[in-house]
Amino acid sequence: MSGARKALAWVLCACASGTFAHAVRPTHQVIVKERVDNAPPNAIVRVQLVYSKGQIGDSGEVTLENSTFTIKIPFYTQSRAPLLNGNLGEKCNRKPISVIVSLVAGEHEYDRISLDLAKDFSMPYPSAYRLRSEIVLHGDVH
Repeated sequence: MSGARKALAWVLCACASGTFAHAVRPTHQVIVKERVDNAPPNAIVRVQLVYSKGQIGDSGEVTLENSTFTIKIPFYTQSRAPLLNGNLGEKCNRKPISVIVSLVAGEHEYDRISLDLAKDFSMPYPSAYRLRSEIVLHGDVH
């Protein structure tokens, strides 16, 4: 009976450690740090992550500071909803396909750039995508 108890204890420990290891959903982030030429008053930059089938997902907005901006958009890499404490059927390969960056003031969109995650971003850090080259948004001053 002690062998059966040891086996049961080992299984319970393995399950518990798996549950705790998956309790935190893994996240990555997309970092966009660039500039705006001729920004209109009260302009904001909106960044939207686009997933498969054109589904708009995570997004964020930032106000301009001296015609520059930096924004970090976190996203979950888990592609399925967790079952049984988050560790059954989980895949951690979810990521956006593209990133839309737009310059907006009020209801008017002045500029929009669509970026391909695979082509336009690199991954210099284990969990962060960063633009490979500079982008510039353009606004026309009225």
